[in-house]
Amino acid sequence: MNLKPLSPLELVIMRVVWQLKRATVRNVYEVMLQERKIAYTTVMTVMNKLEKKGYLKKVRQDRAYLYHPSKPQDQVIRSMVHEFVTRVFNGSAKPLMLYLVKDRKLSEKDLREIFRLMEE
Repeated sequence: MNLKPLSPLELVIMRVVWQLKRATVRNVYEVMLQERKIAYTTVMTVMNKLEKKGYLKKVRQDRAYLYHPSKPQDQVIRSMVHEFVTRVFNGSAKPLMLYLVKDRKLSEKDLREIFRLMEE
């Protein structure tokens, strides 16, 4: 799976589209305005880039385009994690896990859940 990496803003927009399932630029813009000040044209530009990268598909609906995700969220996250582990940890997840444990980013509950999943 060779997805082009997402910028932080692209990821925020994808999260909104995944949440809404189908959305116009205006829908995404209005959701984002609740969290941050952003220009409508910025949202439109980024959504067009996401379509070109293959993350979104659009269909004409009346006078606007309706966008929907072309990739499921878990597939995109898996790809991003894989790319991160490859780039930062030379492809090995062990140093990442050690970092998370040592830096106390994983609680005891998180660790028990990880061990349970590993046993399955």
